[in-house]
Amino acid sequence: MKRLIGTLCLVGVVLFGACALGKVEISGLFMKQAGYQESDIRAMTEEFLKMRPDIDVKLSFVAYEELHDKIVVAAASGAGTYDVILLDCIWPAEFAEAGWLLDVTDRLPEEDRADIFPEVLSAVTYKGRLYGMPWLNDWEYFFYNKKMLEAVGAEPPTYWTEVIDIARKLKAQNVVEYPIIDAWGQGEAVVIQWLQYVYAMGGTLFDEAGNPVMNQGKPLEALEFMVQHMDEGLFNPACIESFYEEVRRVFSAGQAAFGLNWTYMYNLANDPAESQIAGDAVIAVIPGFPDGRRSATCNGGMGLSILTSSQHPDEAWDYIQYLASKEVQKKYSQNALPIWKSLYDDPELIAQQPELIKVAKEQIHYVFDRPQVPWYSQLSLILSEELQAALTKAKTPKQAMDDAVSRTKEVMGRYAQ
Repeated sequence: MKRLIGTLCLVGVVLFGACALGKVEISGLFMKQAGYQESDIRAMTEEFLKMRPDIDVKLSFVAYEELHDKIVVAAASGAGTYDVILLDCIWPAEFAEAGWLLDVTDRLPEEDRADIFPEVLSAVTYKGRLYGMPWLNDWEYFFYNKKMLEAVGAEPPTYWTEVIDIARKLKAQNVVEYPIIDAWGQGEAVVIQWLQYVYAMGGTLFDEAGNPVMNQGKPLEALEFMVQHMDEGLFNPACIESFYEEVRRVFSAGQAAFGLNWTYMYNLANDPAESQIAGDAVIAVIPGFPDGRRSATCNGGMGLSILTSSQHPDEAWDYIQYLASKEVQKKYSQNALPIWKSLYDDPELIAQQPELIKVAKEQIHYVFDRPQVPWYSQLSLILSEELQAALTKAKTPKQAMDDAVSRTKEVMGRYAQ
């Protein structure tokens, strides 16, 4: 990666030649929220442009909920609307099967690949090939309010059974009305949160033959766990309408003792300008279950990919490599931790984020990927609708999961034709 930065610096000597030929324009599509902020991305891009005066970069930002469809429309048109796109880890199978993503396996040097966490590389991998450069490195963590735990004499929990016991004490002693806040809003959020309980229990969504088994065993138990403890008043009823920002606001307002969220909540929950519990918000490894796994956290990594319709793939790759470089990722580590293993032992980075680095190095051992199938978008829609049906009491958990299995089999049948 240092060779890349050195090469980019040398480009400045050919400024007059570049001006004579005209600038190459590339366009990038990013999301507005979480991880690197829009201001961060614009600053990174400006820094790149100073080193590459022969390139101009046009940036576009949309909400995460719009990102998938924006990419699909642009890629399907073949018009070259975007060169670089932000790729969620659940999309490589769908987009690669459609032929929309440039295979960059041979562009990433082995020495760089060896320094990237395998769990992070998986975010841009499909069938053993790389379809992008890992960039936005993220997975979820467990957060607790240490002042509230001290109020009932509780130690930090390791398992969900302990979380539930502490939550009951907090509620009984009127420390907080609803001790747990989670993001169960209809969409990908509720799917991710449910999956974390499923995997922590030791479950899986498909059997060895690839058949969906969400209506039995641990997947069903995980949904029953959510419904049961919401009925008990331990999970906030607002969970079913909450996404990650709502979780952050409730937790930071001191209205919950426990919460699950992505990396970005840690610094904000301890910022006096953003939080009423600054200094009391602790980040920890997500609890597991005694008869399951020690922990489980969903891979929320995102990569930077090049669409096959790009007219300037080499310049696009140079831009991506700069954004993902060690120097840049270290500089902008406040909202997203680096993809590079070696940086987690960097004294300067550790000094900036000592607790976060410590917990991240343990939590990464329990990262899981969502199903890597071309029809994941349809599966996610099915699961989000059926999970919500159970959480809102429109169906029993068993009815909801029976319907999820039936609908999933229909989708699988269409793809098998």
